[in-house]
Amino acid sequence: MIELTFEWDNRKEKSNIKKHGISFEEARIAFYDENAIQYFDPDHSHEEDRFILLGISYKLRLLVICHCFRESDTVIRIISARKADGDEESEYWRNRQ
Repeated sequence: MIELTFEWDNRKEKSNIKKHGISFEEARIAFYDENAIQYFDPDHSHEEDRFILLGISYKLRLLVICHCFRESDTVIRIISARKADGDEESEYWRNRQ
């Protein structure tokens, strides 16, 4: 298994836990989901290229994770994470077939 490198702002993580109930430690595991879906997020890519990942965490929750790449694409910076809504869940499961 390829080892990925992650970073995040601890204050942002605390805010994310309070708002969405999801730690970035849980979110990072979703990047190891073999069926994860990643796509470019043009609506939030003004200062840097941002991406969305749909993947399952170790708590078996389907998460939507906003992230970007740092240091020549070798570091993944997690920006936010939340539980997927119904449409996002449908997209994820449809793509697994």
